[in-house]
Amino acid sequence: MRFLVYKPLLLVAVLLLAFDARAQETLRGRVVAAGTGQPVAGAEVYVKSLARAVLTDSTGRLEVTGLAAGPQQVRVSALGYLPFALEVTLPADGFTFELTSRDRTLGEVVVAAPQTTFGQTRLREVEGTAIFAAKKSEVIVPENLVANLATNNARQVYARVPGLNIWESDGGGLQLSIGGRGLDPNRTSNFNVRQNNYDISADALGYPESYYTPPTEAVKRIQLVRGAASLQYGTQFGGLLNFEMRGPDPDHKAAVTSRQTVGSFGFFNSFNSVAGTVGKLSYYTFAQYKRGDGWRPNSHFDSKTAYADVRYQFTENLKVGAQVTHMDYLAQQPGGLDDEQFRLNPRQSNRERNWFAVDWNLFNLNADWKLSAKANINLIGFGLVASRKSLGYRPNRVRTPDNDIYGRDLITGDFRNYGLEARYLNRYQLAGKDGVLLVGTRLYKGYNHSIQGFGPAGRGADFRFVAADAQSLNNFSDYTFPNFNAAGFVENIFYLTDKLSVTPGLRYEYIRTQANGFYGEVQDRDLAGNPATIRQRNEQLNRPRGFLLGGIGVSYKPQEQLEVYGNISQNYRSITFSDIRIANPSAVIDPNLVDERGYSADLGARGEKTGVLTYDVSAFALNYNNRIGEVLTFDANGRDVRKRTNVGRALILGVEAYGELELLSFLPADADRRWQWSVFGNTAFIRGRYLKSALPNVEGRRVEFVPDVNLKLGTRAGYGPFKASLQYLYLSNQFSDATNVNAKEVGPSAVIGPIPAYQILDASLSWEHRWLKLEGSINNLTDARYFTRRATGYPGPGILPSDGRSYFLTVGVKL
Repeated sequence: MRFLVYKPLLLVAVLLLAFDARAQETLRGRVVAAGTGQPVAGAEVYVKSLARAVLTDSTGRLEVTGLAAGPQQVRVSALGYLPFALEVTLPADGFTFELTSRDRTLGEVVVAAPQTTFGQTRLREVEGTAIFAAKKSEVIVPENLVANLATNNARQVYARVPGLNIWESDGGGLQLSIGGRGLDPNRTSNFNVRQNNYDISADALGYPESYYTPPTEAVKRIQLVRGAASLQYGTQFGGLLNFEMRGPDPDHKAAVTSRQTVGSFGFFNSFNSVAGTVGKLSYYTFAQYKRGDGWRPNSHFDSKTAYADVRYQFTENLKVGAQVTHMDYLAQQPGGLDDEQFRLNPRQSNRERNWFAVDWNLFNLNADWKLSAKANINLIGFGLVASRKSLGYRPNRVRTPDNDIYGRDLITGDFRNYGLEARYLNRYQLAGKDGVLLVGTRLYKGYNHSIQGFGPAGRGADFRFVAADAQSLNNFSDYTFPNFNAAGFVENIFYLTDKLSVTPGLRYEYIRTQANGFYGEVQDRDLAGNPATIRQRNEQLNRPRGFLLGGIGVSYKPQEQLEVYGNISQNYRSITFSDIRIANPSAVIDPNLVDERGYSADLGARGEKTGVLTYDVSAFALNYNNRIGEVLTFDANGRDVRKRTNVGRALILGVEAYGELELLSFLPADADRRWQWSVFGNTAFIRGRYLKSALPNVEGRRVEFVPDVNLKLGTRAGYGPFKASLQYLYLSNQFSDATNVNAKEVGPSAVIGPIPAYQILDASLSWEHRWLKLEGSINNLTDARYFTRRATGYPGPGILPSDGRSYFLTVGVKL
């Protein structure tokens, strides 16, 4: 069976080998230090048309083959020197590239950049100590966007990434919830979410949800790598989502940025940062405060985030750093609505006593060691000390009125995690062919303590447990979940010709998940269906397992600035005991859940014409075995509830396309270049169906969270310092359960059912002059009434309406 899975890509590789791959031109040169003429060993020379870099040898020399005649964009960089980019024309004799030391005092330098800076790019084949060759990747550069960054508006920030399904749970962007290709968007739990390449979720094995989202104003790049990233970053079907934070300013001792934003519904955001370099020490730090009252009543939130990054350059070849992140917030949650309530008034709320609090603390130590001109080691040690608390009244019937006399359900979670990752990357030559080897290992230990019980009456955010009455004991549980993970992985790029490369990889994973604690179990009920006898049931679970994942990628570049790529990779997702033991009045969990297994594959073409066009068109397939999903069922009293179980085998197929075009690039050379006008579009056509299931009314049904059409369009125009953007989003209807319940079958909890199609329009404007920048935006320009999710527990249960029209204004300064 595995041979059948890999056979198509092996066939592709054989066919591509048949193409003529003879080199056309060769770039030869030497990199030296300006002023001294001394050779610079280990300098990186990146050739844009090949999307890869070579390193200079001990004499500073380099050679790049397989290039087309004509202009080539080249970027030269080395540790301790200022990088620069230039254009060379081939054929030509050897070039000499001079690098200027960072320690030199420079005169004024004027850099002329192209007018067009696309909002999305792609990862190079090798970056740092990571391999991305032949993988489906997207890179978002927030600084290039004309969008509302203060609210972390995911709809705008991720507009250029095809196929993403985004949940909108709050107006302040406190939590990011994205999925794609049939993945549950809930707190991005199906991606391996990282900040500067280390984990930031609650517990990567036992509770892989991300309660902390870095402020977009502090992010330099957002990197997404689809399912094939599993070999380097974990086993998830989604792949990697990494937030690369802004770093130290190498040219100033203290560079200050301040951004102040006000907006509708009491929104206020203050973001302030300082960055600089003093000798061998460099730093970056920011503080953010955010508050708002929300579009609906009972939606107030207060959030504080602080971050510090300190780095020290011990030697030319050794750099170490430390990072600390703190985030806390308190949010009132207005609860969910049923379908009739949403139709009559989506802004209403009948929950005044529901609260949610998060305290997140991340720690990181890292070191980059350059062993030689071609070999690097990266070490990362990371830890998390965090907690989440949810308190509220959440009956199965969302219409049930609330008052102060009822006690509230309280769930707390405390997380203590730490891990170590080590990577070794080596560029080598074998039999005259280039190659890149990556070897890595990961050790991870997670510990989370979850308690569910009875909270106090009243309206305040009082997160303390109180004694419960007999009928509430069945909602009590107290568990610890210690988890351990050890993994090793290897990937290698084989450059078979100047145009063709193959990247196979393996990952061995050992996982041990445990649960120790107790929960309340109902023994019998009275005639009214209420619990009559409840006893405490102790439980200890231990599930060790080990397995091997494999994958392979192929990249073929038939001509300059065009790449055909394909990859396939096995995926795996373990069940979480914490999900099993949380009691929810509107949902039940199958205690016999088993792990999900499957594979993901991509086949596509991507390329660009500098300053004119960039594009990526691909087809994909995701195969899930034992896919975990939701089905409609009934409890002992005949009430409809959602059951989370292994639904069956699902197959999701689709086509994703992204393109961005600079319309004014076709104007004559003497045209006024202060004008800018570009358009972008991305679309995903997806078909997801359950092929096999032991459950009734599932086979042939649509997979949850898969709209057949996911369309995003936008345009950006500008003149000099003025820029404006307009973005449009359309998602066709989708379902929240595997049985595809229609609107007429939705019960009083409203936790399952269809999510109707919706379309949204956003507009933004900016003006910048020297140190001052003004920004304005209108979210949901047409004031559409829509929702993106039906929540089972917090912050529901029920339909969670998305925000209507809102306005924002930002004043930013850079000193």
